[in-house]
Amino acid sequence: MEAKRVSESYTVMNELVLPNDTNTFGNLMGGRLMYWMDIAAGIVAVRHSNAPCMTASVDNISFKTPIKLGNLVRIEAKITRAFNTSMEIHLKVWGEDSLHQYKYESNEAYLTFVALDPNNKPRAVAPVIPETEDEQAMYEGALRRRQLRLILGGKLKPDDASELKALFTKNS
Repeated sequence: MEAKRVSESYTVMNELVLPNDTNTFGNLMGGRLMYWMDIAAGIVAVRHSNAPCMTASVDNISFKTPIKLGNLVRIEAKITRAFNTSMEIHLKVWGEDSLHQYKYESNEAYLTFVALDPNNKPRAVAPVIPETEDEQAMYEGALRRRQLRLILGGKLKPDDASELKALFTKNS
């Protein structure tokens, strides 16, 4: 399977925050934003794998700045690394206030997707080619994040997390 560049599946999704998207404080509801983030990440996963995909995990989502009614939401999604059948997708979310003409960071997160074959079983995905320094750093960190996810999900013993252990032990 031929490797693919990050830029081949990079996705930007834009939404306008309407009254039905907000809570009683006039802020975008977190659940609505997570829904949009899941769609953007899913598009990246499908583009990279050329297959149907499903969400396998969502890392911590911390909301830094609320997005207000009438503002635009910009979701930038890109693959950081592909493993056997899974792909880690990084999302960065921005709010854009058109009236006051400024852009602000709202939050970011990592989602993991699994590619599926016609029988809805996991299928192999192409490796990722990181091209920029930022892409390379995210690619290298993806294995540590994956090991942490697997430990928290009970699928990996902490003693077997070699990449994580290397952060806390000195090489002799």
